[in-house]
Amino acid sequence: MTADTTAPAPVRFDTKIAVLLRDDLETWQRLNVTAFLVSGLGTAVPEVVGEPYADADDTPYLPMFRQPVLVFEGTKELLTTAHGRAVGRGVPLSVFTSDLFATGNDRDNRAAVRAVRGDGMDLVGLAVHGPRNAVDKILKGASMHP
Repeated sequence: MTADTTAPAPVRFDTKIAVLLRDDLETWQRLNVTAFLVSGLGTAVPEVVGEPYADADDTPYLPMFRQPVLVFEGTKELLTTAHGRAVGRGVPLSVFTSDLFATGNDRDNRAAVRAVRGDGMDLVGLAVHGPRNAVDKILKGASMHP
């Protein structure tokens, strides 16, 4: 029996998309924060978005990220440390603070973030995109979300 050599090689990405969530969030908060955080990456880093989808009936669907999004969790202190590492490395970064749970629109969200210095934000989540090794160093100490 011969091996099938026609199978495509696995796809490996040089970059990584990762979300870090605070470990004390409720389930609905984790989902909401994740959705908000990754929404900015596609516009800031358009190469992470793939081609549009279509089913066998030619119904069109929106494009999505072309690579996996890894979700991690950590303590409030780890989020602060990861934020500093991400800013220091200059990687694309989105943040979600606890204040944003009380706002209801983009204008108020931006105002809430603008009102606090970076080292004083009460972070509940962040998302980063960058070289695999840089993202790994930013998230050092975090664990995969269960």
